[in-house]
Amino acid sequence: MTASSTSRPTTLGALRASGHVQKALRTELRDNLLDALREGRDPWPGLHGFDDTVIPQLERALIAGHDVVLLGERGQGKTRLLRTLVGLLDEWTPVIGGSELGEHPYEPITHESRRRAAELGDDLPVEWRHRDERYAEKLATPDTSVADLIGDVDPMKVAEGRSLGDPETIHFGLIPRSHRGIVAINELPDLAERIQVAMLNVMEERDIQIRGYVLRLPLDVLVVASANPEDYTNRGRIITPLKDRFGAEIRTHYPTELEDEIAVIRQEAHLVAEVPDHLVEVLARFTGNLRESSSVDQRSGVSARFAIAGAETIAAAALHRATSQGEEDAVARVVDLETAIDVLGGKIEFETGEEGRETEILTHLLRTATAETVRHTFRGLDFALLVEALENGMMVTTGEQVTARDFLTGLPVLGESELYDEICDRVGATNDGQRAGAIELALEGLYLARKISKESGGGETVYG
Repeated sequence: MTASSTSRPTTLGALRASGHVQKALRTELRDNLLDALREGRDPWPGLHGFDDTVIPQLERALIAGHDVVLLGERGQGKTRLLRTLVGLLDEWTPVIGGSELGEHPYEPITHESRRRAAELGDDLPVEWRHRDERYAEKLATPDTSVADLIGDVDPMKVAEGRSLGDPETIHFGLIPRSHRGIVAINELPDLAERIQVAMLNVMEERDIQIRGYVLRLPLDVLVVASANPEDYTNRGRIITPLKDRFGAEIRTHYPTELEDEIAVIRQEAHLVAEVPDHLVEVLARFTGNLRESSSVDQRSGVSARFAIAGAETIAAAALHRATSQGEEDAVARVVDLETAIDVLGGKIEFETGEEGRETEILTHLLRTATAETVRHTFRGLDFALLVEALENGMMVTTGEQVTARDFLTGLPVLGESELYDEICDRVGATNDGQRAGAIELALEGLYLARKISKESGGGETVYG
């Protein structure tokens, strides 16, 4: 069906006449996934590093029609992956007009919808629901109740004069309201175990039980969930019967390739100033080093949000400098990386025994990442003339509030050497901010290689 409101049937009779065919939710997801694969379209936009691991497992689970739980540390893209499932639903689907659960016009399941279908026949009103409305998400918290997920008796309906035995007194919860759609539960182990028990019937028999009522509602819902590994959270667990009802348990992971980490930062960071590629590479390597460090609690993990927040922080530092010093172009430089350490330490959990050494560990790993980036970026360049100039007493001053123009003006004159141009060409620098950032990276690399010295203090850094 097209999205045009004038071309979509508005009654049950018109829907039947149009030749519309009803599909079960899992069949709809399977068919649309297979169509995408057949046509070479990417059904998972915006996901990086999962192509050979997580994605194939998820695709097999969906083709098999399984409910899915994703297990992984924080910041591995579990929620984003669940939200991309929406793209596998039909763009528009018919529902009974005014129905509480969004039932298909061919298959009413509640008492009210069946009564209306019997009374109105082919005149039963049909509305069209967009796929975005067929995805519901719930963050599990210890205070989540059975009423939130499944439903409860609505006292207002009872007060209107209906008897407690009337099924229309029930107020449905999130899962029944997601009928013919996807319901995602984030941090599933945080649900109290008695609440998880209430989900057992939904997951297996596909019906619901509310207090004394036994409603045989043939719910057509895909339940997906995310969870941190139980050995880290210690806040709860997924009870064994519920875990058994998930057809697929898939482990997610952090990006294993540098290019994927960089792609995530570029995609997710909202930057208020230009952050050159070499600085994004430093942040990506820095994050990878933290994930391999024995000083960091790896059960907690190092979220992708760490590098994203780092990029946003150094961009903010660059804009602050440009605004206060009257620079035309706000471009982040190596000197801005130090500002990231000041604010990002709280996003990392260190191993017991490392108290008091947090800044030292972060600084060491950042320097390691910077040195690796310098080697990758400037491999083959001869810095002998620059080192010689500094050894002969020349000094280069930079700092958080030193403008790119002032930095460039203070560089040693290297005669007819084109070293500065070669450095800038390696990173594609064109304006003053980019050129200053490239040369500053080279100076930091020389310092880390113990070719020159560096002194910091009073907001300034002096290479000599």
